[in-house]
Amino acid sequence: MKKSLFLLFFAFAFFPTVAFAKIGVGVATGKIVVTQKLKPGIIYNLPPLTVINTGDVPSDYEVAVTYFEKQSQLKPPNDWFIFTPKSFHLDPGKVQVVNVKVNLPLETTPGDYFGFLEAHPIQKDKAGLTTIGIAAAAKLYFTIVPANIFQAIYYKITSFWTIYSPWTNYTAIGILLIIVVSFFKKFFHIELHVKQKNDKQKSNLNE
Repeated sequence: MKKSLFLLFFAFAFFPTVAFAKIGVGVATGKIVVTQKLKPGIIYNLPPLTVINTGDVPSDYEVAVTYFEKQSQLKPPNDWFIFTPKSFHLDPGKVQVVNVKVNLPLETTPGDYFGFLEAHPIQKDKAGLTTIGIAAAAKLYFTIVPANIFQAIYYKITSFWTIYSPWTNYTAIGILLIIVVSFFKKFFHIELHVKQKNDKQKSNLNE
C-alpha cells in the first residue's frame, strides 16, 4: 500500500504535464437567430463560428451540424452547410474563425429549423479519424418559406451569381466574347469565300 502511494506521489511530482494534460474545445459564437426568412435555392452567408482550443495540448478539430434526436423543429442536413475550413489544427489557446454558408436545395421543406453548429476535437489512429467525446456548439435557428420550383431555380441562379461575383461576370464576358468571335469568323469566312468565287467568275469571262 505504501509503495503504491509512493509511486502515485512520484508520478504527480515529476510528471505533472502528463497527469493534467487535456484536450479541450470552446466556441466564442453565441446563439445564431436568422431573422430573415430564407428561400429555397439560395446560398446564404451565416455568421462565422469562432473555435478555441481550450485545452493544453495541440489537437485537430472538425465542424459539423448536429441536433436533438427528438426536437419539434425541422433538422437541417449536414450537406446543406459549407464550412471553410471544415477541419483544422489548433495549438493550445489558439483560435480559428470558420466561415459558414447554407446552400438550400431547390426542393426544400418550408418551416422552422434548428441545429447546432458544433466543433469537436478529432484524433488520428491507425484505423483513421476518431472523434473525441467532447464538443462545443452554437445554437442555430432559421425559417424557410415556401416557393415553387420555378422560383427556386430563379433564386438559385441569382444567388450563385451574387455569391461568386465577380468571377461570374468574367465568365459571362468570356462566353460572350467567344460567341462574338465565332460569329465574326463564320461571317468573314463566308464573305471571303463568296468574294473569291466572284473573282474567279470574272477571270473566266475575261478569258
